[in-house]
Amino acid sequence: GRIHAIHRLDHATSGVLLLALDARPAAVLSGQFESRAVEKRYTAVVRGEPADEFEVDHPLAGAEGKGAVKAALTRFRTLARLRLPIPLARHPEARYALVEALPETGRYHQIRRHLKHAAHPIVGDVKYGKGEHNRVFRQHYGVHRLLLHARGLGFTDPHDQSQISVEAPFDAAFAKALALFGDY
Repeated sequence: GRIHAIHRLDHATSGVLLLALDARPAAVLSGQFESRAVEKRYTAVVRGEPADEFEVDHPLAGAEGKGAVKAALTRFRTLARLRLPIPLARHPEARYALVEALPETGRYHQIRRHLKHAAHPIVGDVKYGKGEHNRVFRQHYGVHRLLLHARGLGFTDPHDQSQISVEAPFDAAFAKALALFGDY
């Protein structure tokens, strides 16, 4: 039968996918995303030292800036901060943070674009990030990927209306980056 992709990810992002095996549950689940009833949690390693909590309420156009500009809101929470003894640009140390992203909407590359807008691009992001920070993680720590992970989804089961919470573990490369933050 046909598989319906309900929650998709950018090809470089790891984590939770949500698929439905038939049309009725697919429609119900899609409706939950459209009505913003799904809780989405992402984890990212970003450049700089963001505030403990912040939000980006910045409208976004579709892919490659095409299509209508639509409202887009992401809430962020800083989980841990890290300073590495590696001079970069005008700073004597490289500064990074581990953040949780809670997108309220689901626009094209929303989290990546919102973090760039907030001047805290995701490490490993070759499109919206900073090459010098991507190189630090590649050369010093062997991390060659976008450090964005769809950690969890919370939604209502379309069959019995129970609350479902799913979580995806971090892969080995992301875990290597997380280890730098110690016991966050």
